[in-house]
Amino acid sequence: MNFKDYIVTCLFAIVFVAQTCYAQVDPNQKPTDDLGNVEDQFQEHFFEALKQQGIENYQRAIDALLKCKAIDDKSVVYYQLGKNYNKLKNFGAAEDALKRAVSKEPENEWYLDELYDVYNQQGDTKKAIKTVKQLVKYHPDYRQDLASLYIKSKEYKEAIKLLDELDKEFGISADRDYLRNQVYTITGRDEERIENLQERLDKNPEDETNYLTLIYRYSETGETEQAFHTAQQLLKVHPESKLVHLALYKFYLDNNQAESAIASMQIVLTAPEINPDAKTKVLNDFINFVAKNPQHEKDLIDVTAMIDESKSFKTLVELAQYYLKLEDKSKALMYFEDALKLEPTNFAVIKDALLLQIDLDFNEKAVVRSREALELFPAQPILYLIKGVAHNNLKQSKDAVASLESGLDYVIEDPKMEADFYTQLSMAYKLNNNNTKSESFAKKAAALKNPNE
Repeated sequence: MNFKDYIVTCLFAIVFVAQTCYAQVDPNQKPTDDLGNVEDQFQEHFFEALKQQGIENYQRAIDALLKCKAIDDKSVVYYQLGKNYNKLKNFGAAEDALKRAVSKEPENEWYLDELYDVYNQQGDTKKAIKTVKQLVKYHPDYRQDLASLYIKSKEYKEAIKLLDELDKEFGISADRDYLRNQVYTITGRDEERIENLQERLDKNPEDETNYLTLIYRYSETGETEQAFHTAQQLLKVHPESKLVHLALYKFYLDNNQAESAIASMQIVLTAPEINPDAKTKVLNDFINFVAKNPQHEKDLIDVTAMIDESKSFKTLVELAQYYLKLEDKSKALMYFEDALKLEPTNFAVIKDALLLQIDLDFNEKAVVRSREALELFPAQPILYLIKGVAHNNLKQSKDAVASLESGLDYVIEDPKMEADFYTQLSMAYKLNNNNTKSESFAKKAAALKNPNE
């Protein structure tokens, strides 16, 4: 039972208790027969209904309420019937009962609200609008509901008109902005959207959010010059703004203003108020920029050093991939290992780190890490292969054979990997001076590598 229902139930209970007390002292009350007081019977059935509703036994609640109705068809009985029918998704019966309740008490907010919920669940927008129009006098939240219903019924002018009224009366709201943007997007009214944002900016030129929202919308519609102009305006008003550089760096990059772009990116990447996802995107753009303009690699190194403590997993992987492209395997491995400190069970990064350890001749580390990885991923053949390669490089032929033969069982329809296993087995048996087996596995590898020979 939610809080609103609880309050309503308590109020009804108080009313009925009061009525009972009055009945006990009323000298004009007609005497009853031995079956007991009719009012007592009503209350007994009513409280039984509330109890059954509280434990979600809605049909039993309805049965008790129908007994109440037979005694006295109070508006509250129809209201409770409507609520229980609504819970059972019997919307027709719920609507009938609630309409009866409203006809008896047209100004009761609880009755109208429940009827509105019935129409909402059925998707009956026209009836929902009619009911909410009765509810708006009680609380402004209903006016926002009405705006949402206008959008559903494609009455976009009415929706915008109402949203304008609410913004004027209560100030800007993120929820109402969401509804407003729905209308602009559905109708393609980008000009009206921009006009609305420009009006907000003109009325409150000190609010940084107004500039940022306008910059975003200009960028979204391809009006980059207007977006850049707005960003410059923001810097004049708030020269300390960090968020504006999320837009500025991109403008500078597009216009080949490398120094300005780098300065803006450095501000973004070191600003604590900017979230990690945004920083990751900027750093990725920075990495791509430096890949095309390697003369700025020192700037990338400097900025990554500045943000060591706040680099995300994704950022670290991006940096590792960047250094792989430059064939700087040591730095790539360093960033992969840093990434694994944040996500130690990421298989793709574990694999990349292991392959780099083999390439860099860190075979002891590769043995340890591959063993740990196999505890997490015991059915991944690449891990057995890497472990076997590391053992071979360390001249540990028996360990290499054990790892490679175990891993072969997991190789399925991958001739290239199977050939790699056979090649490593050939090397391991050769190290062990078993030339017969070494040659046998070498022939198997060759057959897979050259199937037409």
